[in-house]
Amino acid sequence: MKRAYLYLHLAVLLAGFTGIFGKLIDLNQIVLVFYRTLLASGILGLILLFSKKKYNYTIKNMLHIAATGLVITLHWIFFYGSIKASNVSIGVVCFCLTGFFTSILSPLIGKRKFDKSELWLSLLVLLGIVLIFSFDTTYRYGIVLGIAGAFLASLFTILNEQLLVKYDVWDINFYQILTAAIFSGILVLGYKIIDPNLIVVPSKGDWLNLIVFALFCTVLMYALMLMAQRKLSAFTVNLSFNLEPIYSILLAIFFFHENKTLKPSFYIGCGLILLSITIQMWRLGRKSLKPKA
Repeated sequence: MKRAYLYLHLAVLLAGFTGIFGKLIDLNQIVLVFYRTLLASGILGLILLFSKKKYNYTIKNMLHIAATGLVITLHWIFFYGSIKASNVSIGVVCFCLTGFFTSILSPLIGKRKFDKSELWLSLLVLLGIVLIFSFDTTYRYGIVLGIAGAFLASLFTILNEQLLVKYDVWDINFYQILTAAIFSGILVLGYKIIDPNLIVVPSKGDWLNLIVFALFCTVLMYALMLMAQRKLSAFTVNLSFNLEPIYSILLAIFFFHENKTLKPSFYIGCGLILLSITIQMWRLGRKSLKPKA
């Protein structure tokens, strides 16, 4: 269990850099997702090739995994669209709503009772986000995109719980990201037809950022997250990923000086988000210490 928490928080730390790369890379969000997933699927493909693993997956198995790949593709497009339409702070804080959506979607999909504690903790996060957004209403479009991205991220994590029971972590990661590369590539072609001026060839600086982004913040991050999710619930994973905005905001302050636009209500909201995470970890710690019947 301790190793699972270590994997999870390393994944969260790497995720903290995703918003920074989303702002640094000067490409449309769909083009950005295409190159990110194309490079990541290539790296994963090489890893699996040299591992000499035997594959027993049917077309039905691969389509099952690919369906979740479509969900994560849309999540990334909305997430980076939110950042580009507003700023890193707004985009990553919207991601905190994954815990709120999970507390509702997980019982509905899993056909189980609602957990009141999860709902209360999620509402605490929601209150924090309301306070954060009270400091500025000029980024409404970015906020809408961010909320849609959070919903898709929640759905992706819940669906992944079902996959992890049946399939290998690295196989799941590869097929999901390969699906994302194919799907986003089709979207790029369609976008280029609509807008011939769309830039699809990265600059030299963007290529370097894309390679680092794909290797560390995609392949390694999602492998760590999936390994952690073998032992931890979707709610715990999503709630822990609420730390991602804290890391991203600190990095955004360092790189882009976004603190100049932040007001006290922003920091109060972040405090409430941190409080919800702390309470959840405390609850989980108490459960793990209780002797099994």
